[in-house]
Amino acid sequence: MTKRPHDALFKSAFEAPAVVAALLRALLPAAIRSVVAWNTLEGKGGSFVDAKLSDQHSDLLFCAQLRIGKPKLVYFLLEHQSTRDPKMPLRMLSYQNRIWDRFVKDHPRARLPPVIAVLVSHVPGGWTAARAFEELFDPAVMARSDLAALVPRFSMIVEDLSRLPDDDLVARPLGTFPKLALWLLRDARAPARLLDSFEFWIPSMLEIGRTQSGLDRLKVLITYMFQVIDPVNIDRLRAKIRELGSHSEKVAMTIAEYLHKQGVKEGVKKGRTDTLRSLLIFKFQTLSATYEARLRAATPKEIDRYLQRLLTARSLAAVFKD
Repeated sequence: MTKRPHDALFKSAFEAPAVVAALLRALLPAAIRSVVAWNTLEGKGGSFVDAKLSDQHSDLLFCAQLRIGKPKLVYFLLEHQSTRDPKMPLRMLSYQNRIWDRFVKDHPRARLPPVIAVLVSHVPGGWTAARAFEELFDPAVMARSDLAALVPRFSMIVEDLSRLPDDDLVARPLGTFPKLALWLLRDARAPARLLDSFEFWIPSMLEIGRTQSGLDRLKVLITYMFQVIDPVNIDRLRAKIRELGSHSEKVAMTIAEYLHKQGVKEGVKKGRTDTLRSLLIFKFQTLSATYEARLRAATPKEIDRYLQRLLTARSLAAVFKD
């Protein structure tokens, strides 16, 4: 299981330049869209390391030529956010600075290219934090034109998935897999909404399941669903997945294979969980509802840690401490 399932899904859906071009065309103002030579769009490394060697990472970085006189470069910096970050424009600026630093090293005599920041947000309730860098400053300061003129200014283009209905999302000029990825990112933090909208997206999932490469992508989507859904809704999700398989034999076989492997993993985990539960009750004579819930939600790594602590712990609290 990946530690960052949202990142993994976003990058798998939007790593291809053609897919990103379609997304950017839908988000950029028409005047900018018209001067980008989209056939020149290409991916660039997005990882940067600062002077203190602490990792800073942009999700996806692309560049293209601009049709303005002689060919000129423009960069597109794509980030996705599942949680609200009040200082997101500042973070974007730090990434932009690293892009420009690298550009200057490679092209010491060239003028700097624009770096357009695009944020794909699936924050529950919508993106309510700052979209422009100047919003991070005190309004009383920015109200003075003499001071405001000396403050750097840029805005992020925000794709707010939480406010995008199913009908509008499916109408986007994107491939089927990126649309499905955006749907799942939108609803991952709201399991009830994900499960309620599942039937709407069945035709799209069946569409990508017509080819072997599509079936592989379907596995990516299903894996993501099981990674982000809360344990309370696991059985309902399984029922939805099986319903999907009833429409296509190929899809059904893919789902059956996935669920079998998942069942084996869960069986191993259940056995270790049951063993730990028995040992806890044997040693401490009881297991409260709070610790039972912690035990049920524990990852295999956490189960191992609890088993090690059990040997020397003098209380349940000592076993389950964070």
